[in-house]
Amino acid sequence: MQHQGTTATETDSSALSKERNRKFTERIMEMPYQTLLDEFVDFTRLIIGENLTGIYLHGSLAMRCFHPHKSDIDLIVVVEADILDVQKIQFMEEVVRLNEQAPSKGLELSIVKREYCNPFVYPTPFELHFSPAHLQWFQESPEDYILKMKGSDIDLAAHFSIINHYGIVLYGEEIKDVFGEVPREDYIDSICADVENAKEDIAGNPVYVILNLCRVLAYLAEGLCLSKETGGKWAMQNLHMNTEDNLLIANTLECYAMGGDMTVEGKTAETFAGEMLQKISDCRKG
Repeated sequence: MQHQGTTATETDSSALSKERNRKFTERIMEMPYQTLLDEFVDFTRLIIGENLTGIYLHGSLAMRCFHPHKSDIDLIVVVEADILDVQKIQFMEEVVRLNEQAPSKGLELSIVKREYCNPFVYPTPFELHFSPAHLQWFQESPEDYILKMKGSDIDLAAHFSIINHYGIVLYGEEIKDVFGEVPREDYIDSICADVENAKEDIAGNPVYVILNLCRVLAYLAEGLCLSKETGGKWAMQNLHMNTEDNLLIANTLECYAMGGDMTVEGKTAETFAGEMLQKISDCRKG
């Protein structure tokens, strides 16, 4: 769904909201959390005003592989210029409130200035970031949070790549007019950094780590920009793994789809992670 980046009167705003809902429903039938997304658009427009370039959905919800118990809602907000601290406070208060209505993994979002989107800047500077991991910090010390939650983030290279391939415009300008191409070397650096500690992390978060290793390898081997779910399916079809590893990925995919918890024996998990990291290393060298 796309919405024009114009300022409206209160009367026009109501009409625009209805039109937005109609177009959203036409393009993405039965989108999970559509009401939440519409509310996010409404308060972001109100708080940021004419400085707002656009709001973009990425991640599993945009890639049509969303699972409420395993997925978060990923958003990028692009602005034309700096936003005031008072606006950041207002925005974060609304985000925290809306996060209570989100799936169990919550909302994850960043506000980025347009000048860093095209041409793409890496690591990418951001104006503000939120994920549930930072919720307590904001609630206990909002001024400190606003002051310090600004910097650069290598993860934005991966997020922007997903937007370029699968992103959905919730409001504002077209993706092609805002986001430039992410250089291959920047994207690879970003996704590989996310799995570099896989051997240590896999026991505590096996579903995320196993499927993430698969999709990283899919990109390095074939240039495929995949979701965690499709990355796991790709690995089973293309890597010619032994029976134990295939069963591990199959069980992980089932757990991801059903939203259940997963426990993997430590030695098995570490061995799998080590093998996948070696394949990733070989692809990068080759």
